Amino acid sequence: MKNSLLLTLVIVLLGSPLGAGNLAASADDISGTWIFSVDLENGGHGDPTFVFNQKGESLTGSYNGPLGEYKVTGTVKGNKAVFWFEFSSQDGETLKATYTGTIETSVKMTGTVEFTKGPRGKWTATKK
Repeated sequence: MKNSLLLTLVIVLLGSPLGAGNLAASADDISGTWIFSVDLENGGHGDPTFVFNQKGESLTGSYNGPLGEYKVTGTVKGNKAVFWFEFSSQDGETLKATYTGTIETSVKMTGTVEFTKGPRGKWTATKK
């Protein structure tokens, strides 16, 4: 009797939204246009726009903000996103901006930004 009750419980859980099929973290799709608010440690502030195109865990897109316009590459795993772009400094050196974030909801992300050279910062983003 206990075994059949346990088997029934397992079958019910596997078929429910709380079942094992949903225990694995699914990647959130962040495709679309996002408005960022970036505050740097040195007091700098910017409101760039990112446009993302996500396919599975692969992320591509564009950045348009105070540094110019650049292509973006990155990954999304579960509710974590990491994306970056390269840009040229005033003296022609190639630098990289790396954004690391948490997808809070389908329309909100938060995280940090780090540059090859320069200040670090924090950001929030809202999907347009």
